[in-house]
Amino acid sequence: MSFELPALPYAYDALEPHIDARTVEIHYTKHHATYLKNFNAALEKHPELNAKTTLELLSHLDDVPEDIRTTVRSNGGGYLNHNLYWENMGPHCGGEPKGEVAKVIDKAFGGFTAFKAEMEKTGLARLGSGYAWFSRKPDGTFIIHSTLNQDSAVSEGLTPLLVVDVWEHAYYLKYQNRRADYLASWWNLVNWSVVAQRLGA
Repeated sequence: MSFELPALPYAYDALEPHIDARTVEIHYTKHHATYLKNFNAALEKHPELNAKTTLELLSHLDDVPEDIRTTVRSNGGGYLNHNLYWENMGPHCGGEPKGEVAKVIDKAFGGFTAFKAEMEKTGLARLGSGYAWFSRKPDGTFIIHSTLNQDSAVSEGLTPLLVVDVWEHAYYLKYQNRRADYLASWWNLVNWSVVAQRLGA
């Protein structure tokens, strides 16, 4: 059984003006799709893994056969990370979180302003390519962190709640080298209802 590319929950141009339509199209149809293709190709070598979910594979990389482990880590990670990234954005979103998400952020980070600043700082500090995350630790506490390349938060035993892609292909057509501008604008796209669903799951 092959994994499939989830349909985008919005049109390519729906994230304008914060992320341009051409970037979304290339990012989704080329980058995301290629990670999926390579992930599926690796799994074809080990049909016994067909019953496992992406989360199970990435959460237990030591159980993945050594000959495909690196490919699963990189391309399975790229597949899952992009799924989460597209999901937690949307048009007519943004603003400040409410309800339980707001309470968690206030308690863990001292308020949304501090949380936002720490997420942006973490995204800017990621040398090269990767992601900035807001995740829940196994002990129930919360962390802002980053991962390199296509490594996924789930491989570190964390539950991702919010993620932003800081690979250059996520923003370069519009922002060129201005990652800080991309991160500042990205808050207008955060779909807090999805974050709330992940928090409650």
